[in-house]
Amino acid sequence: MPIDDYSAAAQKIAAFLKTLTTLGELRLKYRITAGAGAADPDGLEAREIYVELAGPDASLLTQRGGELLRSLEHVAAKIIRLDPEEHDKVSFDAHNFKALRARELKLAAETAADKVRRTGQPYSFAPMSSRERRMLHLAFRSYTDLETASSGEGLRRFVVAYPKGHDAAKAHSRR
Repeated sequence: MPIDDYSAAAQKIAAFLKTLTTLGELRLKYRITAGAGAADPDGLEAREIYVELAGPDASLLTQRGGELLRSLEHVAAKIIRLDPEEHDKVSFDAHNFKALRARELKLAAETAADKVRRTGQPYSFAPMSSRERRMLHLAFRSYTDLETASSGEGLRRFVVAYPKGHDAAKAHSRR
């Protein structure tokens, strides 16, 4: 279900964060942006609600690869009743962690694209979250001579970049 009322959704997320910071005694401040202002300037995230977190305890959110940020996104998406395939409409960040990770993924895509073009061979990325895989797929969309596919299962799922029309890519897309 799409986000029809950005103000109501933002208020629900703010209430959740207020409860979390109060009961959890977390020293965090947050700013919620919803609607067009929340859009990712790099176009790698489909976010419609963007939550920026700051404060002395913000570094707790970025530990272990941003695991807690992803958890907060998941809970917030459930609170505003988004369908699982729409969870990427809500994005949380602290200390520009996700913005920096998006830039890393974009750079990794550029490096992999050069390698695939140079060698003609597929390039497999390390396993990553579904959101990061999506970001990689989006980073590759501007390369008309290359294509990507996800492979693997569960936590071991990863992205593979191929030259367009490569036999492995054709076999992969039939899965």
